[in-house]
Parts: sequence; structure tokens; C-alpha cells
Amino acid sequence: MNNKLYVVGTPIGNLSDLSPRAVDTLSKVDFIAAEDTRVTLKLLNHFDIKKPMVSYYEHNKRERGEIICARILSGEDCAIVTDAGMPCISDPGEDLIKLCEEKGIPTVVIPGPSAVISALAVSGLETGRFCFEGFLSVNKKSRKDHLEALRDERRTMIFYEAPHKLPSTLRDLYDFFGERKLTIVREITKIHEETIRTNTKYAAEVLAESGIKGEIVLVLEGKKSDESVEYTLEQAVETAQKLIDKGEKINNAAKQAAQLTGIKKNEIYRELISR
Repeated sequence: MNNKLYVVGTPIGNLSDLSPRAVDTLSKVDFIAAEDTRVTLKLLNHFDIKKPMVSYYEHNKRERGEIICARILSGEDCAIVTDAGMPCISDPGEDLIKLCEEKGIPTVVIPGPSAVISALAVSGLETGRFCFEGFLSVNKKSRKDHLEALRDERRTMIFYEAPHKLPSTLRDLYDFFGERKLTIVREITKIHEETIRTNTKYAAEVLAESGIKGEIVLVLEGKKSDESVEYTLEQAVETAQKLIDKGEKINNAAKQAAQLTGIKKNEIYRELISR
């Protein structure tokens, strides 16, 4: 080891998933950059590893990134870990990798568990081509723009979601994409691990109210290349009404429903205002 940053994957639930190579790396580096030092300390104690740590997370990444790089350039080795899974994937470690690139610091990856890949593997959906979309924004406009951009996505899509936001997300997936296959994977590698293979309609109408708990990954079927669903005016109006119920203005709701169903916006609008 000499003047490098080691990107080390850690367990997402089951501590037995930490690889021997990861244990060896964490034992040999000079210090560890951790998202939450309290969480990482439990992992290190389990494997009887005693190493100094520095906290590195979203709100101190700029300042700490410079400090970490300075220490590496002065002759130390560092391992970066996240609370669970692979660092730098939907994680502030991404910023540290870029900083290392700028400063000419070599980076080495020590692969480990990933909730994204694990959920995809058991989803029962196509795995040849996929895209990871992270968490949907809680900001209404950003969320809408994100989903709009994916409306014609043909690859399998993977999302992270928190349990308290799951109901609204399941309804949004149905509203934006119509009825498609959907797999909900929760608590991967933990005692209550569960894989629910369903569809967006059932998920929005039934599962959204079932109180699903834990750390959740959603795997959504992409748009089929030969997909040619014929929508009725009634279905288009129903789609628009759901958007209105969520606070969307009637004109925008009609426009979005028209884009999804192929029914003319003016026809949908007329039906909405006649109710």
C-alpha cells in the first residue's frame, strides 16, 4: 500500500458479506473515511480492526475531502466506506473520487454488496440493460421532471425509496408509466428480507396502503419497444383526474395525460371541465 484511496464495499445488512480482501484492506490502511463513524465502528469492532477514522459525509465533504487528499499525498493510505454498500454510488464519496483524480491520487476498488445490483438480480425483470435513478426528489417540480424524462425509457429502472415516501412514489409510478411490472425489494440480506413481484397498478391501489417498512429498492419494467396500448378517453380523463387530485392544474394534468395516453389534450380538458 502506498499513497492510495481504497474504495471499500461494506455489508448492507449481513456482516458475513464483508469479503476477506475488504477485511485485509481495512486492517492495513492508515485511516478510514466513514459516512458515520459510529456505524463503521460497529463493523470494525466485529472484525477486531482498530483504525483511526475521520467523518466524511454530504455536509462536510468539501472541507474533509481536501484534508483526506492532503494526508494521502503526504504518504498515508485511506479507505473510504459508507454506512452500507458501495461508497460513491448515490453517495458523497463520488466527490472524493473526483478530487483524487484532480490531484493525481490513485484509487483502488474493493468490491462489495450493492443494493442496486442485488435487487435487480432477484427482480425477475430484464437485467441486460438497466439504469439506476437513485431517490426521486421530494420537490414536486423536480420529481415530475425526473419521471417525465423516464416516460419512454426502455431499460429496467431502479430507484431507492424511504418507507414514509413509498406510498406517494408507488402512486406516481402508476400515474406516469401506466400498468407495468414492478418489483419491490426490501431489507436486502437482513432478517426480514422480502421480494414482492407485482405491477404498478396493484402497488398503487393496494400496496401503497399496506405499510411496507425497511430499506426499499424499486425495480420497474422499462417501456416495451412494441408497446402500443390503446387508451380510451375515459382512461385518459381518469389519469388526468389523479394528477389534479395531487394538486396539478387542470391544463397541465390534461397535457400530461395526453402525452401518456395519446388522446388529444382538448378532448381530455373538455371532459374534465364538464364534470
